[in-house]
Amino acid sequence: MTTPAAPAAPAIEVRGLHKKYGPHAILHDIDLTVQRGEVYALTGPNGAGKSTLIRTVTGLAFPSSGEVRLLGRDVHNDGPRARARLGAVVEAPARFYPQFTGTQNLQIHADLAAMAPGGPRVGKGRIREVLALLELTRMEGRKVAEYSLGQRQRLGVASAILADPQVLILDEPTSGLDALSIGLIHRIVTSLASGGCAVVLSTHHLREIATYAHTVGILTGGRLVDTVDLRARQAAYRFRVDDPVGAAGRLERLPFVQRVSTRTPYAVAHLSSDAHVPDALAQLSAGGFRVYEASPDHFDLYEYYRERVEQA
Repeated sequence: MTTPAAPAAPAIEVRGLHKKYGPHAILHDIDLTVQRGEVYALTGPNGAGKSTLIRTVTGLAFPSSGEVRLLGRDVHNDGPRARARLGAVVEAPARFYPQFTGTQNLQIHADLAAMAPGGPRVGKGRIREVLALLELTRMEGRKVAEYSLGQRQRLGVASAILADPQVLILDEPTSGLDALSIGLIHRIVTSLASGGCAVVLSTHHLREIATYAHTVGILTGGRLVDTVDLRARQAAYRFRVDDPVGAAGRLERLPFVQRVSTRTPYAVAHLSSDAHVPDALAQLSAGGFRVYEASPDHFDLYEYYRERVEQA
């Protein structure tokens, strides 16, 4: 009889993480899990502890207590092996040797990565590939000192994805970028996640990341006060009806309705699938409710974030 294979460890696992600098506590009891293929967005006010958390997760800072594991390995006790498949930009924009070209900087980055235990080997073809992916081909032979802020930001992302990481951590990756470059970073992140890479990024751009992140962690005062699963917020519809309370009562009895709330003049239903919208309309009509409008009820992450931070 074959023994079933043990489930793969989460890509990132943070347990009971505390961080103090002298007498000042910066992070309090952080628990966080990111699975392979997940895009996890970390947000919070300035000074909430986001950068400290990212530095601790990547092994650049040591926790006062608690542990961090990357792909099952302790990042502080088994650092080189734990970070072998990690790509990261911890301080944006990333720092490079200004006297060298973009290509030369990426080659240095590749050589250093290959020296780590289990570190991947990166060829010149891959360097050209990531430069093209980040739309930096025309700058590849120019010194980084000549790069704009946005170009240096994109070069940082190129260095982070150079070795095809299984875990990617980006600190404010779209800071200083124009709208087209922001869209480019979003597409790259989404593509990597769909290939199984776990992505963590810190950001203040809530309405942008709500379109492609799977999970949002809200950090304030050094505490992770909420974790929002954006996937569970999908397939919500609002029905403008003559009797929202009565309509909500009928909808909540339906097997394809997960939960219901009212927001006058609407009954808001979270459906198991968009395909059940006609069924919900038919049930409301059969119950004698007049339906004036049916439309998707988009989750406003910014408003939710503002309320949670104010409550905290």
